[in-house]
Amino acid sequence: MNNIGLDKEKSALLSEKLNHLLADYMVFYQNARGFHWNIKGEKFFELHDKFEELYTDLLVKIDEVAERILTLGKTPLHTFEDYTSSANVKAVKNSSEGRECVASILDSFEKIITRQRDILEFSDDADDEGTNALMSDYIREQEKLVWMYSSYLNR
Repeated sequence: MNNIGLDKEKSALLSEKLNHLLADYMVFYQNARGFHWNIKGEKFFELHDKFEELYTDLLVKIDEVAERILTLGKTPLHTFEDYTSSANVKAVKNSSEGRECVASILDSFEKIITRQRDILEFSDDADDEGTNALMSDYIREQEKLVWMYSSYLNR
C-alpha cells in the first residue's frame, strides 16, 4: 500500500496513464494559447475570449493532474520533450482561422476524453476514488464543451 492506502503497483500504472494525460493537456494548453494569440477574422473578439477561457481552464487541470500524480507517489512529466513524445494531442502551428482552430479543439477533446474514460475505468478498478472523481468531473465538463464547440461548426 502507498501513503493513501492504494495498491502501489496499480498506483504506478495509474500515474503512468495520468502522465500521458498530463502531456495531452500541456500540448492542448499550448495550442489554445496559440489560437488565442493568433486568431483573426470576423469572429475575433468572440473566439479570442473563448480561447482564453479554455487555456485558463486547461492550466487548472494541468496542475490538478500533476498534483494527483504526486499524491499517488510518482513524479509528473515536466519537459516539452516528454510532453510531445507522450501526447496523443499534436501541436498545431500557425493556425489563425476560427473554424480550423475550433476543429482542432474538438479533435483534442476527443483524444483527451477517450484517455480520461480509460483512466476512469482503471481508477475504478484500483479503488482510487480521488482520481475517479477527477476524471468523472472532467468528462462531464468537457462533453458540454464538445457540444458547444460542435454547435459553432454546425456539426
